[in-house]
Amino acid sequence: MDPIAAGAAANISSETAMGIFHEAKRHIRYLVFYQRYVKNFEDKLQKLIEKRLSVQQDIVVAERNVQKIKADVQGWGDRVDKVIREEKDKVKNLQDKANNKSFFGFCPNIKSRHKLSRKAEEDAATFDELIKECQFNSVGYLDLPQLIVDTDFEAFKSRERVFNDIVESLKDFIVSMIGVYGMPGVGKTSLVKEVERQLQEAKLFNSVVMVTVSQTPDIQKIRDEIAESSGLRIEEKSTVVRATRLRERLIQGKDQTERVLIILDDIWKKLDLAEVGIPFGSQHKGCKILLTSRNKTVLSNGMGATKTFQLGDLEDEEAWEFFKKMAGDSFESDRELKSTAIEVAKRCAGLSIAIATVARALQKQSLFVWNEALRQLQRPYSENPSEISAEVYSAIELSINHLRGEDLKQVFLLCSLLRRDTTIEDLLRYKIGLGLINGVDTVKEARDSLLTMMSTLKASCLLLDSNTNDEFFDVHDLTYIVAKSMASKDNQVFALREEDVLIDWPDAESMKKCSKISMIFP
Repeated sequence: MDPIAAGAAANISSETAMGIFHEAKRHIRYLVFYQRYVKNFEDKLQKLIEKRLSVQQDIVVAERNVQKIKADVQGWGDRVDKVIREEKDKVKNLQDKANNKSFFGFCPNIKSRHKLSRKAEEDAATFDELIKECQFNSVGYLDLPQLIVDTDFEAFKSRERVFNDIVESLKDFIVSMIGVYGMPGVGKTSLVKEVERQLQEAKLFNSVVMVTVSQTPDIQKIRDEIAESSGLRIEEKSTVVRATRLRERLIQGKDQTERVLIILDDIWKKLDLAEVGIPFGSQHKGCKILLTSRNKTVLSNGMGATKTFQLGDLEDEEAWEFFKKMAGDSFESDRELKSTAIEVAKRCAGLSIAIATVARALQKQSLFVWNEALRQLQRPYSENPSEISAEVYSAIELSINHLRGEDLKQVFLLCSLLRRDTTIEDLLRYKIGLGLINGVDTVKEARDSLLTMMSTLKASCLLLDSNTNDEFFDVHDLTYIVAKSMASKDNQVFALREEDVLIDWPDAESMKKCSKISMIFP
């Protein structure tokens, strides 16, 4: 035989024998040291359970902070739960069998010990891998906030065409900016909220952001609200850079993979979209802009809206049906009361805000209350502010005067003066400070009292939910105008409006009569 071939064969035989020896040695160790394998299994299992518990504690904290759990964290947790649940029981069963002796209790159960050791070794390795995978910097993330949408929208027949035209225009690739205009209180905000809701359900836009602009727009606030609602954190301080960052975020969908709808509610004058950071026109076809205003010229000439739609008053029949819905059917069986109710409804001038507030105020009232309400609505009124008609002023004033209890009325007037920039917690502090809380001993009781009053005011249509945050509240522009006027006359409140510029204080005698001074917009 060739010496070289013989040497190679000998080496192979030697390596094979060595492999067989090590394999046999490993199997012998399974039999002899099976308790050591079980101990290692139990140690690794305990460590994995502790890791799982630690991650779960982080998950609870993240969920309390309204965070969504990352997919890899959720997947790891599911795998760990399954492994612990299944493998722990399997090893326990094998351990019980290994402890039972064969041959009438005289010999150890070699087969069961061998299976137990191998299973314990395999599972310990699996536990080790899962422990190594647990290297999460964080377990949660903040998802884009969902717009708060009012689902109690009244679908009036006369507005169906306008509604459909708006939706179709938003679907049109060519149209980038659309405007809705109409007198205050006609329901522009409610309409665009319903447009937003239906578009969300149809998944036509990846994200929708709605912000209130108001008479004196705060550019930084508008920009920050859009950025936060879009999931963007802007660290830079420069206004130019912040606008650029927002624009970059909103044009991420320029290849049409992402569509964004920006709703700018209550525009009074031209708003510089470039300064805010909103792409428009040819910059980004995927970014649609929906505007509301009292003035068509502001939308067409000032903002350059491609299409504008007018929202008019309710038709007589619609206004009456809406009035009945808000007031209930308490007057249907009384001909005289129904006749008075019809006249009251006519005095609301077809404005949904006036109809809702008056109808709720007179709900389940007697005939003499309805007659007095009609008399108040019919009287000539010369002291109402120029921004609002006498009919609407009288209608809202009537609703405020029908609030039950002076405490509730005072809280409403306070809400109206503070408006949308004040949190409910701040309102609670003002309420306590002004002594508008009676019969409570703790802050919790005071908060419950305030929330109950706010719920009553919302049911009366005098107070509104915030567009974007349930920690805030809002008041309709018309309601605010009437409430401010009433507070100034009846409660001696000196209050500045957003557009007011204080050049000098009123005379000393007038200031002595004031019980409160509101300077939110100095």
